[in-house]
Amino acid sequence: MNRIDRISAILIQLQSRRVVKAADIAERFNISLRTVYRDVKTLEEAGVPIIGEAGIGYSIMDGYRLPPVMFTKEEATAFLTAEKFVEKMTDTATTKHYQSAMYKVKSVLRSADKNMLEDMDEHIAVLKSKKHQGDDNDRNALQPILNGIINKTVLGLDYFALHSQENSSRHVEPVGVFFSEGYWHLIAYCRLRNDYRDFRIDRIKRLYTTELYFNKQHPTLKQYLSKVATEQKLHTVIMCVDKKIAGHLDAQKYYSGFVSQEELDDCIQMTFLTNSIEGFARWYLMFGDQAQITSPDYLKDRIREILDEMVKNITSPDVLLT
Repeated sequence: MNRIDRISAILIQLQSRRVVKAADIAERFNISLRTVYRDVKTLEEAGVPIIGEAGIGYSIMDGYRLPPVMFTKEEATAFLTAEKFVEKMTDTATTKHYQSAMYKVKSVLRSADKNMLEDMDEHIAVLKSKKHQGDDNDRNALQPILNGIINKTVLGLDYFALHSQENSSRHVEPVGVFFSEGYWHLIAYCRLRNDYRDFRIDRIKRLYTTELYFNKQHPTLKQYLSKVATEQKLHTVIMCVDKKIAGHLDAQKYYSGFVSQEELDDCIQMTFLTNSIEGFARWYLMFGDQAQITSPDYLKDRIREILDEMVKNITSPDVLLT
């Protein structure tokens, strides 16, 4: 990237946030802090009203705005790709808002780039797995949740808990939402349980905004998830999988805590972080004749125990299982 393009990009970055640290600019463009200071000084000399505070960062004086910027073909294509994800992976209201934003993006494109996007629209698709075909995205849960976070509004939930097979009604203070393994989750402080809870949004039977507000300062979503990951006891599992079947595990391995894999001479070595040795052992039995557990030993012991019970059940068919 040449210096003129970089300075323009820095200006856009400064307009995108209330305060931007010099270190963040340096990391984004892989330049030194000295170069950042020089580029910012160039913007100031060009008349951009930048406010800089030592140890805090840079900000642009309120009221200053650039005219609409031009997007590159690559940026426009990225927007189009994101639109496909939003359409399939969020609710109707969020999709509507994103499409409205896309009209504004397209309005500043050159005619040639608009034609390019229309052509590319037929070449990008996001498909939902069969497992999630029945998800009802028309409940429009995401927008009320996000508004609740912004306005500090207490939300009412009618929720079905899978582990207890029970329905409950509760008031919650929303903290954040995240998408994982095909589902949206709401992290919120539950006033019924007096603790933070993870609610899978597809299990919310009814969601409504109350007239109550909360003042409690909750952790950010990132802080909460980091704390949970630290407190949660995770087991590292390493196994070698026959190369012939490794590809068939792609749709399942992420649900078992897949982290990474490495191709060895005779197998694919996969590493997992799982919080359920029992669950992993039973998943492994589906293809265990073509995979070998390297560690931990207590996982191997549990698999042997399950196999012993299976053999007993097979060799003693008249025994009534209880």
